[in-house]
Amino acid sequence: MLAGLYVVALAAAVPKGAGGHGRDGSWSSDEARRFWGPSRPADASDDGDGADADARTDAQRITGSARHFDGVPSVGILFYTGDDMKNHHCTASVVHSPKGNLIVTAGHCSFGDDAAFVPDYQQGSSKQPYGVWPVERTFVDPRRDDSGAASDLDFAFATVKPDIRGRQIERVTGANRLVRTPGYTNRVTVIGYPSADDDPADQAIRCTAMTSRLEDRKQLRMNCDGFFSGTSGSPWLTHFNEKTKTGDLVGVLGGLNGGGPDGDDSAKVSYSPINDDEIFKLYLDAINGREPKRD
Repeated sequence: MLAGLYVVALAAAVPKGAGGHGRDGSWSSDEARRFWGPSRPADASDDGDGADADARTDAQRITGSARHFDGVPSVGILFYTGDDMKNHHCTASVVHSPKGNLIVTAGHCSFGDDAAFVPDYQQGSSKQPYGVWPVERTFVDPRRDDSGAASDLDFAFATVKPDIRGRQIERVTGANRLVRTPGYTNRVTVIGYPSADDDPADQAIRCTAMTSRLEDRKQLRMNCDGFFSGTSGSPWLTHFNEKTKTGDLVGVLGGLNGGGPDGDDSAKVSYSPINDDEIFKLYLDAINGREPKRD
């Protein structure tokens, strides 16, 4: 089934009370599992979606270097509304949720006050194709850090306000599906926005790469040149569908040292925490609008 159609089916299956619509505004982990359905089997093909027809298109060839492209509706930039959009500091993407108002990025991406999300950002455009969406509230694991085991928690969610017509962002842009990372070896399509200082083209980039495990960490590692500053939070997508322009989100660019090694290889090698129980706990906090608290 196409990813976009599956998202619609999931939305129809949201349990009563999901996302704060019920009397007590709570949504349990059991309901969440039913909402998302079973994850991809852990013993699936080692190259993830390598067997899928879409993965064999020219757009998804493994080249070792990112390329510029026109972007996709569900991925965009984060910037502060007091600044020019060219001063974007991180990448974020829309992730499917009961209310349809949720984006995901790296935990080290500081939202601060007056942050906004611009999906499918187009440099120099007088009118952005999918609008500008003010960030309402952010959710970050309080244990997160740039080093050690705490770097495995480098992910964050944020809710965005509806547009002037009252529509939630997912209705406008579509969304990717948050799933458990099936293993450390996956074929991923990664989409991000390097900062204009590092990439004067100020345009979206994409790369398809095979992942491996970052030693001693619950993190993925990929080799692909071009992921400069500004790409933190970029979604790592399996089963990316060129027609719906969505996929299964198995990670976001971040983790140890903010998402890559120090030195000359910082733009060539990138990391992502895996999606395990911890990101789904934070997801539940975000859709229920509660402050994340951890022991």
